[in-house]
Amino acid sequence: MAMTTGDKYLKRIAQLQSEVWLEGECIRGGLTKHAAFRSVLQAKAKLYDMVQEPSHQSLLQSSDHTSNFTFEMPRTKEDLVKRGKATRLWANEAAGVLGRSPDYVNTIVTVLAASKAYFSQAGVEYGENIQGIYERAVKHDYTFTHTFVNPPISRKPYYPDGENQEVPIAAKIIDETEEGLVIDGARLLATQGGMTDEILVLPSTAFVDSDYLYGFAIPSDTKGLRFLCRPSVCKTSVFDYPLSSQFEEGDAIVVFDHVLVPWSRVFLYRNELLTSDLFSKTGAEAYMLYQAANRQVVKTEWLLGLAQALVDVMGIEQHQHVQGKIAEMIIALEAMRGFVCSAESQAQVNEFELMVPKIEPLRAAVSYYQATYPRLVEMLQLLGASHFIAAPNEQDFASPIASQLERFVRGESTTAKEKTQLIRCIRDMTMTEFGIRQTLYERYFFGDPIRVLSSLYHLYEPEKAAYRERVERFLKQLPHEKIQMDESFRS
Repeated sequence: MAMTTGDKYLKRIAQLQSEVWLEGECIRGGLTKHAAFRSVLQAKAKLYDMVQEPSHQSLLQSSDHTSNFTFEMPRTKEDLVKRGKATRLWANEAAGVLGRSPDYVNTIVTVLAASKAYFSQAGVEYGENIQGIYERAVKHDYTFTHTFVNPPISRKPYYPDGENQEVPIAAKIIDETEEGLVIDGARLLATQGGMTDEILVLPSTAFVDSDYLYGFAIPSDTKGLRFLCRPSVCKTSVFDYPLSSQFEEGDAIVVFDHVLVPWSRVFLYRNELLTSDLFSKTGAEAYMLYQAANRQVVKTEWLLGLAQALVDVMGIEQHQHVQGKIAEMIIALEAMRGFVCSAESQAQVNEFELMVPKIEPLRAAVSYYQATYPRLVEMLQLLGASHFIAAPNEQDFASPIASQLERFVRGESTTAKEKTQLIRCIRDMTMTEFGIRQTLYERYFFGDPIRVLSSLYHLYEPEKAAYRERVERFLKQLPHEKIQMDESFRS
């Protein structure tokens, strides 16, 4: 089996025996029927069904039709552009709000496998292991969550003095056996944690102690692996909550309780040099950002569509301040498209024969969107204003007051129910717990905004130096004599 269907995917996840904790309850199995998880799993199932649709096969399947696009290794710019289009097609099915659609972590696994020679520098077995992880994922069409953040006790890069190191906080290697590594401690922050086939665990660069330097992938129902989920914000009414009722992903703390990781699953082990260069040398960072930027393009298209629909329903298009807000959203969309196109046009083949998008435009894209997304949300709120506060719900339209709502709540050219459904959708995107989480997610995607800006500053050293030299050459070539002005025109 190489490409799954939505039904097969759901049946496979239903058999998963992950240890998932939600609001004090331990859940083992049956996630596809649980109210907190079933909707997003069904949404992902639809993505797998799209892969099988004849109209989408050329885009959503690999060139040889042996896997979906997420596992294809781009070797040319055409391959890269195709991947971007496929990501946008999938993202459009969920309004760009699924941060962990299967292509995100699958992309990381694929890029790491393409770079197996990188890991083989520490031993040929490590390259073979990442290749094996990839091949199993392709064969079964697996989905992954991932984690690489250590839990903070404070904002310091270390734990308080006197901390009992016999009881680890951040997940670390506490033992090694003939069978594999033993990991104990915790990691943040696994979106869709517990409801994917496997979890990809990447090294955190926060600590340099070799006990924290490892990379592996294991099944989500591995013994001792535990997912502590935040309370779900999934709603039941699609009318009232069209997004959170379908696309609530959930986030989890990952606890490793003396988890045995087989050696065959380890692709990085106690190697500081390989850890420090992992994301840059393999192209993994560039591909993670490329997937995200394409998703964010689609999300911005949706925000623009919601804004224009709201303006039309309210009949306020003629106002210049309204046009200005819509234009600002258009600028954001075109900027994000520009970042993606720039990364594609400047893509180059790396040492592992992988076509890697240019990372500088993608670093700029993530930083730009961190600052811009909250503004896009704010503009929607400003356009709708009090409509979001007094919006009726689905039950109101099935009650005796429905006729009054139709009279007093209707739009300029729509029924009251149609207008309310739009209002509820925008409200769900921007003001509910789901919407607030979306804003926080985009604001901090790929790290603290200040650190993201700082990393871009340092990444741009060659370009900055070249542009500075250009200015210096110009200034040095200026004539030393004062330019004589022709005064004849004054007479």
